[in-house]
Amino acid sequence: MNCIDRITFDPEQCGGRPCIRGMRIRVKDVLEMLASGASEAEILEDFPYLEADDIKACLAFAAAEMDHSILRAA
Repeated sequence: MNCIDRITFDPEQCGGRPCIRGMRIRVKDVLEMLASGASEAEILEDFPYLEADDIKACLAFAAAEMDHSILRAA
């Protein structure tokens, strides 16, 4: 499984927001935990159904989402 393939979208789940492997844990949830200072080990301990590659997938997804052009108004 490709890292980014771990991110799923389902309009019937979490309002269509990106989630991890079809579970009800959103990419945003993992990113917020990392941003608040939680380590990968702490996240994996608190959510034993997650895998290290899930966290990497969240970071890769966020990086890909931020890679877009910004157009400046004339």
